[in-house]
Amino acid sequence: MITAEQREQLRGWFAERLPIDVYESLVDVVVDREEITVIGRVPAGESVKEFRARTRDQRIEVAREAESLYRRKVAWGVETDAGRALFTHLAVPVMTRLRQSERQVLDTLVAGGVARSRADALAWCVRLVGKNTDTWLADLRSSLEEVERVRAQGPDRATDSMESEEE
Repeated sequence: MITAEQREQLRGWFAERLPIDVYESLVDVVVDREEITVIGRVPAGESVKEFRARTRDQRIEVAREAESLYRRKVAWGVETDAGRALFTHLAVPVMTRLRQSERQVLDTLVAGGVARSRADALAWCVRLVGKNTDTWLADLRSSLEEVERVRAQGPDRATDSMESEEE
């Protein structure tokens, strides 16, 4: 989890390196442990397909530099009047332990044709929760950012422990 300040610094980094004609505007930079997703507005009159073809080399160059610097993969997306479209983004495997009642929920989704597998059913559940709890998740992320801010203002534990040993 990164702070809002770190996210803005990252956004600034991408804004500085992306050529001016790539996006009409930089909309969002989303970060997790594995990936940085850069989303921008497609210039008026250009399709997503045209955008991808026109900007491919530029995006690859910026992504290589960012991946080396930040040690995360870079994914790209666009925003149009029709919504967001993501491309070149990761699907990361996640391990979990589920009890029988939880597995039965996933199996019901598979049997009902909602998902092809338990993994797809679990991803479907996560998307559903994400859609229906946006405000709660935003509040939780904000709280985590505040915890990081307060923690960063605290005393340096390494310095404190060394001073104690000297006394």
